[in-house]
Amino acid sequence: MRHRLAAAELAAAADPLVIALACAGDDGAFAEIVRRRQGRVRKFMIHLCRDRSLGDDLAQQAFLTAWRSLRLLRSVEAFDAWLRRIMINTWISELRRRKLKYAGEPSPEHFGSVRDTTAERMDLEQALATLPEDMRLCVVLAYNDGMSHSEVAQATRLPLGTVKSNIARGAARLRELLPGYAGV
Repeated sequence: MRHRLAAAELAAAADPLVIALACAGDDGAFAEIVRRRQGRVRKFMIHLCRDRSLGDDLAQQAFLTAWRSLRLLRSVEAFDAWLRRIMINTWISELRRRKLKYAGEPSPEHFGSVRDTTAERMDLEQALATLPEDMRLCVVLAYNDGMSHSEVAQATRLPLGTVKSNIARGAARLRELLPGYAGV
């Protein structure tokens, strides 16, 4: 019989142990993984879709996909890259499924309900919202997740030249829209 760690033990355990336990079928360990990563996954999805409700649904879908295929994970060290790939695939699938096209400025309620509600964050969210979906995905992966151009190309399956162009044009557009902010 397999010993399962209590919630308090899981909360104190190192990531590799928690991931290994989840891979072995421990649903409490997977719940701990979700607890540790849900904020990042939700923010990623909300950045892309600009809608808190849809972002929450997409984050839930990404975690559901991860849970269903967790036993296929080959290395606990690869978990975050593997989860990021699931997040990207979830977003791309949603775009294809619903052919989401956002026109005009997003409504203020999309931003006011996100946990980080500083004026700067709201301005960035609004500026990101004006970028086309592929460009927004590339910019978020490069600047928010710190991925290199080649990593973004591999993750999105877009040509490297397209990724570089999307990131350069997206960053230039953000600088235009946010001239008062340093580091944009």
